[in-house]
Amino acid sequence: MVSLQVTAIAYLRAPRWKALILGLPFPFTTIVLTSRRPVDVTNVLGLVAFLVYLHSVRWLYQRLRVPIVPAIALGVAGYCGLSAGAIAVVPNTVAAFWVAAVGALALGLGLLLGLPHRVEPGHRTPLPIWIKLPVIALVVALLLTIKEFLQGFATFFPMVAVVGVYESRHCLWTVGRQLPIMMLTMVPLMAVSYLARPHVGLAWSLACGWVVFLALLLPLTRRQWQQTEPRPV
Repeated sequence: MVSLQVTAIAYLRAPRWKALILGLPFPFTTIVLTSRRPVDVTNVLGLVAFLVYLHSVRWLYQRLRVPIVPAIALGVAGYCGLSAGAIAVVPNTVAAFWVAAVGALALGLGLLLGLPHRVEPGHRTPLPIWIKLPVIALVVALLLTIKEFLQGFATFFPMVAVVGVYESRHCLWTVGRQLPIMMLTMVPLMAVSYLARPHVGLAWSLACGWVVFLALLLPLTRRQWQQTEPRPV
């Protein structure tokens, strides 16, 4: 699933479509279901760490002119470091979950209102899919080997974004502007799952969260895309 999601990012040309596909929570849902770990505070903090990861890569690559592969490697190392530190100090309590959720929503709303639109070039990988897909699958398989110690942070471990950011390296600002929408949609998904799981089980609680996610994603994405449409002179 992750490999197909990254492949779609590689072959889509428009920056806003790359950003939208990158923000879809298929890896989150799959990892939660397969690990059978209920949603908790580490999932919410993982979303914040993902925000830090992407913007740190953008800053290294676009501002400091660090080559994209080392920039991604440094970003992944930073994500793992933040995750390990948070796991050690943040209590996994109901209060911590809701404080983190409210903080993430406030951060997402502030970024949504504060980050301006920038015109960036589209890009589509020139490699044929029979070469690209196995390479992506290999990278994802390697990333899966280090996710176990991250607990809930593994749900937002940048498996898609490691290769997805490489494929979106020409439009990292546009991808970064999608993250506030990701925060404003994913936190409600997690909150619904958190509340519903004791009553309906993990799988159905995630299904209920997806309904809320999609209901928020559509209007927020429409608003975002309207800002990128050329205005008549």
